[in-house]
Amino acid sequence: MTLTAFGAPLNIANGVREFARATPDATAVIDGDRSLTYRELGDRAARWANALIDLDLPAGAHVAVCVGNRLEHPEIACGIAMAAMTMIPVNPRYTPGEARFILEHAEARAVVVEAALIGLVSEAAADLGIPVVAIDGADAALDYEAALAAASPAAPERVVDESEPFCIAYTSGTTGQPKGVMISHRSRTLTFYQSAAEWGLGNGRVSLAVAPMYHGAGFAFGYAPVFTGGTVVMLPKWSPEAMLDLVERHGVQSVFLVPAHAQMLRALGAEAIASRDLSSLDTLYFNAAALPWELKQWVMDTFPGRAVHELYGSTESGIITNLRPVDMARKPGSVGQPWYMTEIRVVGADGTIVGNGGTGELFSRSPYLMRGYFKNPEATAACTTDDGFVTCGDLVRLDDEGYVHIVGRVSDMIVSGGINVYPREIEDVLVTHPDVVDACVLGAPSEQWGEEVAAIVVLAAGAELDVAALEAHCRERLAGFKVPRRWSTIEALPRNAAGKVVKRDVPVPA
Repeated sequence: MTLTAFGAPLNIANGVREFARATPDATAVIDGDRSLTYRELGDRAARWANALIDLDLPAGAHVAVCVGNRLEHPEIACGIAMAAMTMIPVNPRYTPGEARFILEHAEARAVVVEAALIGLVSEAAADLGIPVVAIDGADAALDYEAALAAASPAAPERVVDESEPFCIAYTSGTTGQPKGVMISHRSRTLTFYQSAAEWGLGNGRVSLAVAPMYHGAGFAFGYAPVFTGGTVVMLPKWSPEAMLDLVERHGVQSVFLVPAHAQMLRALGAEAIASRDLSSLDTLYFNAAALPWELKQWVMDTFPGRAVHELYGSTESGIITNLRPVDMARKPGSVGQPWYMTEIRVVGADGTIVGNGGTGELFSRSPYLMRGYFKNPEATAACTTDDGFVTCGDLVRLDDEGYVHIVGRVSDMIVSGGINVYPREIEDVLVTHPDVVDACVLGAPSEQWGEEVAAIVVLAAGAELDVAALEAHCRERLAGFKVPRRWSTIEALPRNAAGKVVKRDVPVPA
């Protein structure tokens, strides 16, 4: 094989290999009463790699993974990489039809699945004629533990170019059919190292895998601890109480959350948090959706003295910016400055690059960028510039110091009477009202204005929709043309695994 760089290629399996030698008896993974040392993790990953090879799968084969946050997830990912194959995450929350689309489009050659989820993939796998390996056993599948027991523990000597994808992660599809994002070994390996430097993951440190590992960010921050020699504690299913239990029990130091997690922690009440011994926790970092300033203030007040970061990125571009603790209080609403090795460019509606104080579409260039969309060169070309910058369609404002503030998405922008209105700005105002727990702002068709601003809110317990009060609240903080003209309530906003609102599923007020 011709490699694109001199020296040993970067590979997401390398960290496990290295620490299986350096600290074999250190704990790598904890899942309830189960745990793995690095020696055990390396052994099981190698056996899984050989089990895949024993299925006559060639190097480069695509292996679908329908597994939640559990002990087996890191070894499965590592073993697929050792076998020089590519992981295809499948969201356990998909319908069978959605899972079928992923298996077919990704050209999966095998699938590993929790037995409880086998109904999600079994029919499609049978139609495609691909083997199914089930964790915890299933009559209709090969048994995962039996496959490991029968396989060799000697890691296969397969070399993979670091520019090759270790994973094809399908986008959440909030605005259309999911696209397969090809993420290289180089991209993720560099992300792991920089995450260790920035958020305290790695050797001797304990981290908690809260976000689902079948999602891009969840995997990055759930696997990074074992890549860098630390311990990852698995939270199988989100529960604010369970999260606090694990932090207290295992002395968790770093945790990655999405804003919805913080909202549910706050809903527990101050006493529920104050009564716990959370003294080990020193770093919290947030991503995936807007972290409203009022909620961020609650995080800082509730966890005083901790390093609180807010980062921003995408499946296609990796981490793009980070707002560090030193700037957290003085830069409300910002997601910070470009992350390590990252360049950004903000392009206005007229195609010119805007400077500080300007608003436009954000482009970034870094080693973390995707290799493109699988089997979709048109979509790849549409979001990539000739000089290698990629956009995921987010609109941002640069403040007078060049800090990035997300104002919405190009596809979400409302044009009312010829004036651009950015939904996030209004949503951030709405959630500061005491009656509003969550909010979504959409453009509604209007004969007079083309579009008008519509707000859909989740109300606090016991509150009723008081349009006059909400309008007055908005008028104190927003220009008149930004104040919603239509209002409705919803019990809960539909969100994907990353915590992002799926706006196409939100009903527009009449």
